[in-house]
Amino acid sequence: MASQNTTNPESIYDISVKDANGNDVDLSTYKGKVLLIVNVASKCGMTNSNYTELNQLYDKYKDQGLEIFAFPCNQFGDEEPGSNDQILDFVCTRFKSEFPIFDKVKPENT
Repeated sequence: MASQNTTNPESIYDISVKDANGNDVDLSTYKGKVLLIVNVASKCGMTNSNYTELNQLYDKYKDQGLEIFAFPCNQFGDEEPGSNDQILDFVCTRFKSEFPIFDKVKPENT
């Protein structure tokens, strides 16, 4: 993740991150909204129920200010081995998710 203020951000709104398409997203644009930040994985045993429930939650509350940020990660049991393009295709085709999918999280020590 890229940070605007790497030394001492005061809040999540002081950073920017990459979306799954490689675009910078300034989180200050979401100020005043409720943010649910989740780790996701396409091959997790809970993938179907997790994405289904996240979609239901987003559909119900997005007009009231809810934003769901999905950050794929392969760190836990190799459950997200795909590229960003593969992840987007999977999420958008299979689950029709409308909330943002961000750049795959890569642990710093790998």
